[in-house]
Amino acid sequence: MGHKQEKKLHPYLCNVDATLIEIFGYKTQGCRKAMCIAGYIFSCGALLLLFYWKPAWDVWANCIPCNLQEADVILLRTTDEFQKYTRKKVTWIDLSKLNLSVRDTSDSLFIADKDSVINRAIMKPELKVRSIQVQKIWYIWDLSMKQFQKVGSLDDSNSCYDIHDKFGTGLTREEQNIRRLVCGPNAIEVEIRPIWKLLFKEILNPFYVFQTFTLTLWLSQGYVEYSVAIIILSVISIGLTVYDLRQQSVKLHDLVEEHNKVQVTACTKDEGEQCPLESHYLVPGDILVLEGKKHSLPCDAILIDGGCIVDEGMLTGESIPVTKTPLPHMENTKSWKTHSAEDYRRHVLFCGTEVIQTKPTGKGPVRAVVLQTGFNTAKGDLVRSILYPKPMNFKLYRDAFKFIIILTLIGVLGLIYTVCVYVQHKKPVAETVAMALLLFTVSVPPAIPAALTTGIVYAQKRLKNKKIFCISPQRINICGQINLVCFDKTGTLTEDGLDLWGLIPSEGSRFQNVYSFASGTPLPWGLPCGAMASCHSLIVLDEKIQGDPLDRKMFECTCWEKGEEGDETDLKEGTEEEQLSNLTSYLPDFPQAPVDGIAILHQFPFSSGLQRMSVITQQLGKDQYDLYMKGAPEMVTSFCRPETVPTDFVKELKVYTTQGFRVIALAHRALNMGKDVELDNLEREEVESDLTFLGLLIMENRLKAETKPVLEELSTARIRSVMITGDNLQTAVTVAKNSGMISKTSKVILIEASEPEGPTPASITWQLMEDSKQMAAGITDTCVNIEERTIPERESNNYHFALNGKSYQIIVKHFKSLLPKILVNGTVFARMSPGQKSSLIEEFQKLNSHGQGDELCSNILSCSYTGVFQALKMAHAGISLSEQEASVASPFTSQVPNIECVPELIREGRAALVASFAVFKYLTLYGLTQFIGTALLYWIFGNYQYLMQDVVITLLVCLTMSLTQAYPKLAPYRPPGQLISPPLLLSVILHTGITAIMLVCGFLLVKQQPWYSEMANHRNGTANATDIPSSVLSYEDTTLWPLTTINCIILAFVFSKGKPFRKPIYTNCKYSCINMCFPVYILIMLFVTFCVSFFVEDVVLQNRHLWLLIKKCCQFRSRSQYRKWQRKLEKDPTWPPLKRKDFAENSKNEIYINPIYEHDEEN
Repeated sequence: MGHKQEKKLHPYLCNVDATLIEIFGYKTQGCRKAMCIAGYIFSCGALLLLFYWKPAWDVWANCIPCNLQEADVILLRTTDEFQKYTRKKVTWIDLSKLNLSVRDTSDSLFIADKDSVINRAIMKPELKVRSIQVQKIWYIWDLSMKQFQKVGSLDDSNSCYDIHDKFGTGLTREEQNIRRLVCGPNAIEVEIRPIWKLLFKEILNPFYVFQTFTLTLWLSQGYVEYSVAIIILSVISIGLTVYDLRQQSVKLHDLVEEHNKVQVTACTKDEGEQCPLESHYLVPGDILVLEGKKHSLPCDAILIDGGCIVDEGMLTGESIPVTKTPLPHMENTKSWKTHSAEDYRRHVLFCGTEVIQTKPTGKGPVRAVVLQTGFNTAKGDLVRSILYPKPMNFKLYRDAFKFIIILTLIGVLGLIYTVCVYVQHKKPVAETVAMALLLFTVSVPPAIPAALTTGIVYAQKRLKNKKIFCISPQRINICGQINLVCFDKTGTLTEDGLDLWGLIPSEGSRFQNVYSFASGTPLPWGLPCGAMASCHSLIVLDEKIQGDPLDRKMFECTCWEKGEEGDETDLKEGTEEEQLSNLTSYLPDFPQAPVDGIAILHQFPFSSGLQRMSVITQQLGKDQYDLYMKGAPEMVTSFCRPETVPTDFVKELKVYTTQGFRVIALAHRALNMGKDVELDNLEREEVESDLTFLGLLIMENRLKAETKPVLEELSTARIRSVMITGDNLQTAVTVAKNSGMISKTSKVILIEASEPEGPTPASITWQLMEDSKQMAAGITDTCVNIEERTIPERESNNYHFALNGKSYQIIVKHFKSLLPKILVNGTVFARMSPGQKSSLIEEFQKLNSHGQGDELCSNILSCSYTGVFQALKMAHAGISLSEQEASVASPFTSQVPNIECVPELIREGRAALVASFAVFKYLTLYGLTQFIGTALLYWIFGNYQYLMQDVVITLLVCLTMSLTQAYPKLAPYRPPGQLISPPLLLSVILHTGITAIMLVCGFLLVKQQPWYSEMANHRNGTANATDIPSSVLSYEDTTLWPLTTINCIILAFVFSKGKPFRKPIYTNCKYSCINMCFPVYILIMLFVTFCVSFFVEDVVLQNRHLWLLIKKCCQFRSRSQYRKWQRKLEKDPTWPPLKRKDFAENSKNEIYINPIYEHDEEN
C-alpha cells in the first residue's frame, strides 16, 4: 500500500555517517487513527504489538501520504540491504518565546551568517521552525530548498576569510539564544536507560511473545512444572541480557558525562569581553578562549589565533601530542576544508581530546571558533556508532528465523490434524481447541532463545579469560565464519617503536657513506643534523620529551636536548633568552658547536594525506630562516630541485625498502623572508618548493615475535591475510614476505595506475617486483623462480598483487571492472589513507556479497591511527589492540597488544557457531519428537515424567552442551554457516524419520503383546494432566517414554561433535555426567538406534569428502563472485599481465566513487 504511493515523493536525507536514508512524508488522519484505536481494543493489544514490530505498517494505517512540507509524521527507510523503517514525529521549535527584536521585512536575517540554514528555516511571522531528530542529530526544514537540513555545525562552504570575518569576534546574545534553541545543547547525552524500559523491550521480542502464549496454554492445561522451569530459565536469560545492556549504558554514560559540563571561557560580540560559561551552552560560531591549563575540549572547534598541543588518544588510540596551527586568514572563496585539502585537521580541535599546552601569539590569547556541538562532534560520532551500530547481515540469524517459520507451519499442520481427529471422535469444542493449540506449540521449543544465548555467554566468558573483551556478543558467531583478515602493519604486525639504523647523506647529487648510529657517537653538525634536531613535533611535558615514537628516536640519536616550551613567548620577536626556552640545543657537556641552538618558529604538521611535515627554524644569533622537511621519499623528492637528487635515488631506496627498512627522506631550503612576515598566515605551498635533498634516514621496524607463527597458523587454516598500511609499498611487501604473508617463492606483481593527461587516457601498468638481492646487484627484469611445494589454497595461483593508495583510487575511478580481479589476489595495499582503508574493506565485502555467505571479510586492526576506527566499524568483526577511548567502538578489544588474539577469536567463534548449530538441531529434533508422540497419544506421559525429560534432560543438555571448549588447532575449513542447507535439512529429516519409525514401532508393538490391555482413562478420553493418577496411565505411555528419553540422549551425543572445531565431548565433564546418569541397560536396548543415527550423522552427513564428491558429480559450483573470478582467471592464459601498459577505453563513462572519507586521518 505504502510503497506505490511513496515512489513518487521520496527525497533522500544524508545521515551523518554519509549514508543515504529515504524520507517519506505522511499526515495523520483522524478517522484512520480512530479505526486503529478500535483495532487495538478489539484485538486486546495484538494490533498495537504488530505495529510496534512494524513501524511502517503503523504509519500506513494511521496516516495518508503527503509532501514533506505538510507532513507531521516522517517515515525513514535505510537504503542498504536491510531496508529498515523508522517512524519520526515532526516537532515545532517556537522562537517567539525568545522575545526577538522585530524584523520589518521578510528578507531580514536572524542569523548574521546569511548562508546559514537557520535563516531559511524560520517561518515568518510565526517564528517557528519544523524539525526532526534522527539518531541524535537534529534536522530542520529548509523553506527554500524544500528539504530537511542538518544543524549543529557551521556550514562547510565558509571560506577561511568567512571563518575569521563572520565569527572572529563572536556571536551576539540574541544569535546565541536562537542557535541554542534550534541546535540544541552542546552535550553528548546518553541516557541510562531504566531497567523497566530495557525489560519491556526485551519481553516484546517476537519469540518471547510466542513463548508467553505457549506457556500460558501449557499452564492452563495443568502442565505446571516444565512451564515454571522454562519461565525461570527465561527470566534468568532476560535478566542477564538486561543487566548487560544496563551496564553498557552506564559505562557509556560515564564515558561522556564528564565532557558535558566543562567550564570554558567564551566571547560575545555585543559585550566584547571574556566571560566564563558552562560548555552546555556553547553553540556553533561561538568564540572559545583556550587558557594555559590542561582541559578537555567540549566541542569541535577551528583554531583561529595561536597554537596548541593536544592529546588525541581518544580518537586515534595513541596518546601522542599533536600540534595544532591556526587557520590562515586568507582572502579567497574556497571552502576552508578545500583550501586546507587533506590537511584541514591540523586546524581543528576535536571534542574529547585534551589540550595539554597552548601557544599564544602577540595578538592575544589562543582562540577557536566552535565548529560542531553535541552529537555532531568527533566524539559524538564515536558514541553514535555505539548507540546505532552497523546491522549484522549474518545468514545464521536469518536462517534461524526461517527455520522457526517452518516449524510453525508444521505446528499448523498438527493443529489441523488434531481438529480433524477430535471432531471425528466428537470431542467437546473447548477440549478440541485446547489440544489443537497444544500440539501447535509443541513443534517450536520455547527454550531456543535461552539455549542459544547461553552458548554465546560461555564463549564471551572464555574470551574474557583470554583478555579479549566484547561489546557485541552476537558477533562472536560471525567470527566463526571469518576467512579474510585485514592487518595494519605498524604496531600490529611490527613493533610500535623504531630503531634508527643509519643516515645516508647526500651531497653534490651523490649519496655519501652511510653513517651508523650504532657507534653511539653524536651526529656531526650539518644540515641533516639540523633536520633531525628540528623537524619534529616533540614537546617537553613534565620534564619528559613526548611525541611520535619516530620523532623521539630520531631526536635522541642527535644527542641534542629539547628546551621547555614557553607559554606566552613570541618566538620570532622574543629576546635571545626567551628563544632559548623554545629551542633544541646541544648538550652542555659537548665540545664547542658551530651553533648554539635552533628555534622552531613555525610547523606544518605531518599529514597522512600529504605524507610529509615541515618546520621553519632560525639558528640563534643569525637572521637566516631555514625550512626543513621530512616525509615519504617519493613525496619529499618531488619538492626538491632535480639536480640535488642523486641519479641512483630509486635504486638506493629500493635496496633498503626491500629489506624491510622504513626510509624517511630529509630536505632543506634557506628562506629569504623579512622580519615582518606573518608566519601563521604562510601557506606551505609558498615555502615548500626548490628544496635541496639532504639524504635518507634508515629506520628498522622489527616484526613482533608472535606475528610469523600466527600468520602461518592462519595460512594453514586457509584463512587469507591482507596487509593494509600507510607505509611504503616496498617496505610493506618485504614485511609481508618476512612474516610469511607472502611466501618466498611467490611472485609479487606491482600495479601502478596513472590519471589521464590531456588526450592520453588513464593507464595501468603491471610489473613484476624484482628480488631484493638481485636488484641490489644491479640485475633488472628478473623473475622469481617458483619451486614445487605444497601451498595453501590462497596461494594456488602463486602470485600476489601489491599497489598503493593512489593507484587504488585511480582503479576505482577508471578501471572499476578490473577491481574484482585484483582483489582476488591482492595482498599488500600500501600508502592507504584511512578513508581508502574503509573503502577497500567495503569492496572486499561487495566481492563476496553475491555468494552464499561462504566468503566473509573481517577486519582485524590495531586502533593506532584515526582511520582505523572507521575500518573497524566497516568490517564484519573488528578487534582493537588499543585500550584508548576510541577502542570502545570496536566490537572486540584485546588487552594483549599482538595478533595472537586473532586465531583465539576465530577458534572461539567457530566453537560457538558449532554449539549454536548443535543446540538448534537438538531442540528442533526434540520438538519434533514431542510433536510425533503427542500426535500419537495427545498426552504421552505423566506430568512428572514430562518434568524429568524436559528439565533433567533437555534443559540441562542445552545449558551444558556449549560448555565444550574450542579445539586448539584451526581446521583448514570453516564450520557450516547456514541452517537452510542440504546437510542440516537432511540431518533433521532423517533423524526425525528414524525417531518416528522407532516410536510408531514401539506404539504398535506394545499392542501386539498378550498382556496388553487399554486403561480406563484412555477408553474414556484423554484426561487433564491435573487429574492424572500416580499409577501407570497406559502401556503406550510406559513404552514410549523410555524410547523418547534415550533417543534424546542419543541425539545429544550425536550432535555434540568435538574435533575439528571443539574439544572431545569427554572434556565437558558436566555435560557427560548429565547424559550418563540414566540406566545403562536402556542404552543397550537402543544401541541399534544409536549406531544408525551416528552413521547417518557422522559418516554420511558430516562426511566432507562425500559431499565434495556429490558436488563434483552434480557439477556444483559456488555462486560466490570470488570463486567465479578465481575460476575465470585460472583459465585466462593472459593473466596476470606483465610488461605491458593498458589504457582505459573511455574514462569519461566510468562512474567516479571517491573512497576518501575526509574526516579520517592516519599519522
